[in-house]
Amino acid sequence: MGSHTPEIGRSPAVAVSSPTAIVGPIAANIAFVMELTLVPLLLPAIRDQFGLSVADLAWVFNSYGIAVALGVLLGGWCGDTLGTRKVFGCGVALFAAGSLLVAASDSFEALIAGRVLQGLGGGIFSPLIPLLLTRASPHRPGRMLIVWGSIAGYVAAFAPLIYATFLDGSNWRLAFILNAVIAVLAVAILIGYAMADGPARQTRAKMDYARLFRARNLWLTFIYVFCTYGSITYFLFRLPVWLSGNEVEAASVGFLLSVMWLTFSGSSTLLRNLVDKPHIRTVMLAAPLLIATALPLLFYTDNLFLLVMSAVLVGSGLACSNAPSTQLILRFAPEGMSAVSTSLDITFARLGGIVTVAVLADTQLAAAGVVVCLLCLVAALCSVTVSRQLATGQ
Repeated sequence: MGSHTPEIGRSPAVAVSSPTAIVGPIAANIAFVMELTLVPLLLPAIRDQFGLSVADLAWVFNSYGIAVALGVLLGGWCGDTLGTRKVFGCGVALFAAGSLLVAASDSFEALIAGRVLQGLGGGIFSPLIPLLLTRASPHRPGRMLIVWGSIAGYVAAFAPLIYATFLDGSNWRLAFILNAVIAVLAVAILIGYAMADGPARQTRAKMDYARLFRARNLWLTFIYVFCTYGSITYFLFRLPVWLSGNEVEAASVGFLLSVMWLTFSGSSTLLRNLVDKPHIRTVMLAAPLLIATALPLLFYTDNLFLLVMSAVLVGSGLACSNAPSTQLILRFAPEGMSAVSTSLDITFARLGGIVTVAVLADTQLAAAGVVVCLLCLVAALCSVTVSRQLATGQ
């Protein structure tokens, strides 16, 4: 879902720590995370206002994801050639414009156009966030990335709960307006800080894409990400739609989404010291097992405890999937192609969500559960293969 840190080369010109340089990227990331966590909660209200079918609703959800998947690759390439800060600012501006277009939309077509523009902007700027943050704090980059991840996790945890508690479904447009305002503030902060930023000046290896395609362990990790993130994204899509159809109040759905993201944040903190050790196999295997266990619990819509357990399992599964993925992808990436590899990581995560939601949107929950279990089985096999080769030093 996308908090992956590329390997970074810095020039001495950017070895300056500045709170202003940090606030802009974090503000943009807050808007990006709020879109991810609030839109599933808003889907029932959007469906009712526009009279959409479940298939139409899947397009509202997936049009953004498709655009993000394309924008991620574009943002990574343009950031290296045109300048990180300039490309980041353009991406955030596109995201803000798309958010405003969604908020002002009076037709299904305008809604989709806004989602595509929003997703393209989000895809362009999101892979550049860790690069800007580590350049702004070069002496303590690890601590900065921990702060970044923690803020994102807690925004994801509390935004749905706050929105569902204080606003009803008829105010879904306000969420997109708020996202646009935060994004505009991020651009204003960025413009106000004259950070030295130009085309990358570090020495880098030749971009040999043949080596990328020959990196077997890297592609096994991409498949793992595709399967786990596809299953998790389906859960995020299906949870509010399924529960609203069973007359569960929006506040309860928001509470469950908050539980999921809070569990993700807490679990990620606990796992941070395990993913670089031999425990990585256990962590990777835990993700598909936890996700596969969660979906059947959605049948028990009259039992809040089981629904909360479902949210906890998915949040823990997301943490177990996300925690080792960056380390593995950076380890298996060919020399000089870490940024391309991490961009593909985000693309595979988005594509997993797009394909899974598109295929299972109209499927009965029981049948969808079987497909999710198959995806989790593939992810488990990939994790076993990759971790075994890690243990043998390959």
